[in-house]
Formats: sequence, structure tokens, C-alpha cells
Amino acid sequence: MFHKNNTRPRIILMIDDNPTDVLLIKEAFTLCETSSEVYVVEDGVYALEFLQRQGEYSNVPRPDIILLDLNMPRKSGLEVLAELKSNPELKAIPVIIYTSSVTQEDVKAAYNNYANSYIKKSVDFDDCIRTAKSIRDFWFAASILSES
Repeated sequence: MFHKNNTRPRIILMIDDNPTDVLLIKEAFTLCETSSEVYVVEDGVYALEFLQRQGEYSNVPRPDIILLDLNMPRKSGLEVLAELKSNPELKAIPVIIYTSSVTQEDVKAAYNNYANSYIKKSVDFDDCIRTAKSIRDFWFAASILSES
């Protein structure tokens, strides 16, 4: 049985520097009728500013979940994950690693830094729709997310 814990749109923060990947997953969420808003930042430095509501991000909402790429300029996804999970105010936000890397080293490092899930990116749009539906069904319907 699915739990609808809130009717407000779910806030997704996507941290990714690849515009094609961003476009694909944003369109996928739209097509699978997810009641969500996707915010995008292109690197780890901007991600931490967004999450700490600094500078131009002072009025952004707190994300319900984070889609985090590992391979980014300035600050890697693993560095962002480690900082996020060590911050008492942010560590409860579920982080889904959404990356092209499937090396066991990256997978293990992500889970060792408390990632909540690890999903391989796809350039196939049907796969992106399946991913968005899976995220919607698990994180926004079956799971009860922490409200802050």
C-alpha cells in the first residue's frame, strides 16, 4: 500500500553538469506525471550553496531528494555526499547517486558515504522514464520523507 504523506509538489535537487542528462530526466519526471519540481545545479560547489541556502540560493526550498552525479568539476559527487551526510541539518535528505559510473569502487564509496541508492544513467529515454517512475513510486509514494 502506498502512503501519500503530502500533496505538495516534491522538490528534487539534481546535481549534474551534463545538460543532456538533466534534460532527459527532467522530461522523464514530467511525462510520468510526478508532482515535482526539479532544481538543477551544475557542480558540487553550487550544490552546497543551494543546500545551505547561500547567495543566490537564499530563497530556495529544501529538497525532498537529491539526484547526485559523481563526476563533476570543482567538487566531486563523493565530496558533496560526504559533506552533506556530515551536516546534521542536511544528512536526512535521501541522496540517490545518478551517474554513468558502475565501477565497484564508486558504488562502494557511495554507500560507504551513506548514499541511499545508486542508479546508472541511461541515454535511452524509455530507461529514464522507468527511472523517474521508480523514484516516484518508491520515494514519493511508498516512503515517508522527513519534513524539515
